[in-house]
Amino acid sequence: MKNINLKFLFGTVAIALLATSCSDILDETPRDSYTTDYFKTEEGIQGGLVALYAHTRYIFGQYYYATQENGTDEYTYAQSADNNFKDTDMSGAGSLTPSSSRSDALWNEAFSNINTANGILEYGAEGGLSEALLSEARFWRAWDYFELVQTFGGVSLDLGSGELKFNTGSARISTRNTVPEVYTKAIFPDLKTAVDNLPDNARVEGGVTKTTARLYLAKAYLTYGWWLQNPNGIPTYPETSRTDPDGHDAAWYFQQAYNVALEGINNPGKNFKGEVFGLQPYYYDVNLGSNDRNSEIVLYSDHVQDEYYNQASLSYSNGTAPESFSSWFVNCNTGNIRSSVDGTNYGTSSVQREAVQWGGRPWTRMVPPIEVFTQTFADKTNDSRYDGTFATVFPGNWGKGGVPNEILYNANGLPVKNGEPVLTFLNEDNPAVVYPSGAGKSNVGAGELPGRADWVINPSGISRIYYPGLWKIGTYRTDNGTGLGQPNGALTRPWNIAKFSEFYFIAAEAAVKGASGTMSARELINVIRVRAGKWRFSNNGQWGGNGTKIANNSAAMAAATPANIDINYILAERSREYFGEGYRWLDLVRTQKWAEIAKTYTICGIATGDHTPVTVTRTIENYHYLRPIPQGQLDRMTMTNVEKKAYQNPGY
Repeated sequence: MKNINLKFLFGTVAIALLATSCSDILDETPRDSYTTDYFKTEEGIQGGLVALYAHTRYIFGQYYYATQENGTDEYTYAQSADNNFKDTDMSGAGSLTPSSSRSDALWNEAFSNINTANGILEYGAEGGLSEALLSEARFWRAWDYFELVQTFGGVSLDLGSGELKFNTGSARISTRNTVPEVYTKAIFPDLKTAVDNLPDNARVEGGVTKTTARLYLAKAYLTYGWWLQNPNGIPTYPETSRTDPDGHDAAWYFQQAYNVALEGINNPGKNFKGEVFGLQPYYYDVNLGSNDRNSEIVLYSDHVQDEYYNQASLSYSNGTAPESFSSWFVNCNTGNIRSSVDGTNYGTSSVQREAVQWGGRPWTRMVPPIEVFTQTFADKTNDSRYDGTFATVFPGNWGKGGVPNEILYNANGLPVKNGEPVLTFLNEDNPAVVYPSGAGKSNVGAGELPGRADWVINPSGISRIYYPGLWKIGTYRTDNGTGLGQPNGALTRPWNIAKFSEFYFIAAEAAVKGASGTMSARELINVIRVRAGKWRFSNNGQWGGNGTKIANNSAAMAAATPANIDINYILAERSREYFGEGYRWLDLVRTQKWAEIAKTYTICGIATGDHTPVTVTRTIENYHYLRPIPQGQLDRMTMTNVEKKAYQNPGY
């Protein structure tokens, strides 16, 4: 029986010729398909390599993001959510099915990309392609298989012409390999070869290096170690014993994860700009729009402020791939906030939609549960990561929107100026906050505190309709001028896929699982926490001030780290470091902690002015630890219904 990826192998992709000496970026040109002869040409090989990078833009920054965040302890559905968001909440608001799962974005792109990599590897050597360039294809093939195996379980290594062979046929039958086969035949060999042969320093802007390959090899070792150990008895599919074909146990893989992560830390290499990979001095700078593509980012899906290369309008977006637009999901509609020109009639829009990192286009699709603010980010004084993650203060910008008044009147009838806080989500609950009945003068149900001109909402009053935005992935443009810019355009920032900081987390997690070496789990985590204690700026403190905050709370952060770190603490730290970046579902699935950590959450309702928290319980079954194979894939197969049922993950 021949096997084949159920997505058509030659879907439209964007490819490019690699740059010559006059340029060091990847220049894209549309092409519909690849053939054996095409891969025997220099143009074909180089174009295929660029396509490997480009395919990430059809995965990240769109609805796939919801599947990686919604239904975890980091996010639930918001007031304007549809089933793209409700189905993964696992709370009964929707139902996750093969037809509705937005993990189809990964499935539909990964296999055609794997086949492209197969073609490069099969024919590239004939054309004299260096092993360094071949290893870029090896990295991307391993990357796709790693993403697939974590999400769906075992998948096919044979797309129709044999395992890991380039396929040009049109067979529509498929057999899934087991999880150990995917790791030991594809992921580990490709990544180990990539580590050996990729350059220390990036070949082009955003190009993969030894550092990138080491990070994913360490993470794959760690993930496979958990899979072998299976502490909570989560079923696998296709069914197979939890034994390693190479004869190693889980402890061996945890040790390998630790060793490779330490190699990555100690041998960082450089990005294309010549900067040594490593941690940024301040957490704030990691996700600052003007500091994109910095030396902490080891892999990203690129978007730029150019309509041709971005493949999207800079002024308006319909929200379709390959556009990047998922930062809109996590924005509530602060454009509904109202102030007054005369202190009596509250009808002036004082916080208007603006193309800046705290703002952008609001879709109100995903909201953090209250526990994010009261538990995950309990320390908002020493730890800079809360301030470097959320937009909690929304400033007046009516002047940029054409309202001529120098002053508007806000809470308590007090005056505010452009650039001063109009709405603030408080760091801690203040019992003195007085909320109106319903929407109130603010039009968003916000409360008042004596002597304050800004509307306020307590953490316990965060609801599915009004909540802090996710500053770290927000809009960043350089063409706003003195106005509001183009907040409805697709994002022009790169989507960060992997960061150097994760080496420390991988090694620490492996140490918790029994690995040993020169640094303990506590020492590794404290490298991250010490950095988090350093402030050079207050993101949310800039409104009404200049934002300068020079503080070093590193000693307090290090001292507060538990002497004995467990996996729950590792996961809590990962959430503080990578909140809302698309890591969370895979983190909870890898460690088999999803049902425990995300079982319940607290949030207020969908009505404006609802500040009454309710506790919601999720139903997370063991079979949910794998996503369903997309229905579109099954529909395209010419297999019997019995065979299709056997192909689908159990429970769906």
